Amino acid sequence: MKIFFTRKRIVIGAFVLFLTVGLFYLFNFAMANKKLIALNSLATINKFSNFLPIPDDEKKELDVINTLAQNFSKKDGVTRTFMIMLQNNMELRPGGGFLGQYAILKIKDGEVISTFFEDANLLDQKITAKIKPPYPFTRMMQLKKWKFRDSNFSPDFPTNVEKAKYFYRLAGRNSNFDGVIAVNTNVFNDILALTGPITVPGYGVTFNSADGALKLEEYVEKRYIMNPDIDTQNRKDIMRKMAPIIVEKLFSLGNISKISDLVHKEFQNRNIMVNFNDPNLQSAIESVYWDGKVATGWNSDYLMMVDANMGALKTDYYIKRQVNYDIDLTTEKPTVTLNILYKNTAPYGDWRTSDYHSYLRVYVPKGSNFLESKMVSLANKGEEFEKSYFGFICHVLIGGETNAIIKYELPDGFDVNDYRLLIQKQSGVENIPFKVHLKTKDGEYNQEQMLDKDLKFEFK
Repeated sequence: MKIFFTRKRIVIGAFVLFLTVGLFYLFNFAMANKKLIALNSLATINKFSNFLPIPDDEKKELDVINTLAQNFSKKDGVTRTFMIMLQNNMELRPGGGFLGQYAILKIKDGEVISTFFEDANLLDQKITAKIKPPYPFTRMMQLKKWKFRDSNFSPDFPTNVEKAKYFYRLAGRNSNFDGVIAVNTNVFNDILALTGPITVPGYGVTFNSADGALKLEEYVEKRYIMNPDIDTQNRKDIMRKMAPIIVEKLFSLGNISKISDLVHKEFQNRNIMVNFNDPNLQSAIESVYWDGKVATGWNSDYLMMVDANMGALKTDYYIKRQVNYDIDLTTEKPTVTLNILYKNTAPYGDWRTSDYHSYLRVYVPKGSNFLESKMVSLANKGEEFEKSYFGFICHVLIGGETNAIIKYELPDGFDVNDYRLLIQKQSGVENIPFKVHLKTKDGEYNQEQMLDKDLKFEFK
């Protein structure tokens, strides 16, 4: 794993419209207008990339984009079906945001030929099987059945894809998809930052990048909560009517560079994750780290902090985090003191916000030994993805803060002479100040970065 996306990209263009906007909004618009997916031009651009002064990593990404473009636009008479999981990260889950809606998109000969959009709870009503939920759901939410809307409980996107397909089949549907894509709510605000404010005719509301997601949440949720007689089947039609407005504004921008920057940011922050059934496409996605996997095969220090909002409200909009990571390599076993400061900046509780109730998992090198913790519950220990993890219940009161401290030892045989640290970012969280303090026999060292993408610290 490496840090990437360090410079502006030259191209993605239409691929952004297909994957970012298209997968979040465009599928409704495309069905009505029968627009072809404009990807063929990327192949031409890719041919010229070898003659341009572009870093190798960027050329590799262009190769991947061209591979995807050829796949989505080829005219071979084959219908390809994709599931789009729309995740609201104002209610954070391990795989991004709460899975409130999904869409099924069908493409043939480069054209969108069919779309279907539905609330996840309508799908879940068709599931009669009694699947026991993971421990935090039963302990903190008293859920008795695990269903599609709660399927993204893993920090590993391929795992969540398989679980979502499993529940989709339990609802009596065919889960033989060519690909599954997850898109977080943050993408909406980021698109509005490019297009400018959007006004939807007939609704009397304007959305902008500062509070677009909040306003949309209020429009489709608050009115329903306050008035249960509203037609719940159509309460999110505003999203469908918003689609053509957004698409037209993006097309009118005429600035591929800005759109390219946007899509790279969304992949980088794991606001968009993709998984393909075709092994060649999946291998291409993995080669540029757009697959949302928990890293395996890393042979030094590792950390991934994963929160799951168990409060059933959208409190994550108000949660701010700050992390200090202290590692002492002078002790008999390297000792880590992890300090996660949570701040709940909500001014008061309402229909959308409450005290924060999270199930926190900390993924560390396999074989690490838990020592102690403060301001969180007793540790729940386990192993997966070639890692050990420690799980805790964590609460943060409105207007307050919780300073969670977790102390553990790295495993036997850890190589202190070649210390490196990989931090993987959870999908759905951004802009976390992250400080590392390293103590060695030769001295002490400090580094600080913003955790808005996977990070790798090296001390030479």
